[in-house]
Amino acid sequence: MPDPLTVAACQPHVADDLTRNVATHVEAVRRAGARLVVFPELSLTGYDLAADAVDPGDPLLVPLVEACAAVGAVALVGAPARTDGVETIAALRVDEGGVAVAYRKQHLGRAEQERFTPGPAPVAIDVDGHRVALGICKDTGTAAHLRDVAVLRPDLYVAGLVHRPDELEEQRARAGRIARATGVPVVLASCAGPGGPAYPTTAGHSGVYAADGTALDEVGADPGAIARATLPGLGRSAG
Repeated sequence: MPDPLTVAACQPHVADDLTRNVATHVEAVRRAGARLVVFPELSLTGYDLAADAVDPGDPLLVPLVEACAAVGAVALVGAPARTDGVETIAALRVDEGGVAVAYRKQHLGRAEQERFTPGPAPVAIDVDGHRVALGICKDTGTAAHLRDVAVLRPDLYVAGLVHRPDELEEQRARAGRIARATGVPVVLASCAGPGGPAYPTTAGHSGVYAADGTALDEVGADPGAIARATLPGLGRSAG
């Protein structure tokens, strides 16, 4: 059975500049005190569907790699990505080994479809023996995505979000639905403050939820807040 896993959901202030956003991510990783640190959808650029794709090999990301190495963290950050000429809304895995695309959003909004291609399949990554299933925003409200994720038999589900303030109750409801569909704890990192051209205000209230959907920790709407919890007894996939 894997050891307990400390997780954090961060909602950093989002700027329209990659360098500044990397700096706020570095600060959050160092403050989080967690092995797995989750960030909102498109957190490195803000929710700007015209933002340049982020190259995992970009030297601007080196400070984030170094921060993860220094505190022993795995960070999941949001960014537009381009691989093999295809652009996707991605979750990038950042750890001491570098940066790589971990997951590509499967279920896109109408405006997103004008530029981005849906990801091919659900994904569960390994973090210290824990199977961590990944989602991004609209995925979390899509029944087909949750059914496919449940088949992966994850130990934990995490997602980055961008929601309007009036979508907060739906955000919380999704945490419960995801927990019931998968039978595992849920981490939702939700953008706070201005989130980009289409989101002058956002919901925030990132949280960590138990396998029965109850909140273990949930923060408010202020940028910079971090929800955190240690999850014991994970390791269902090993059984």
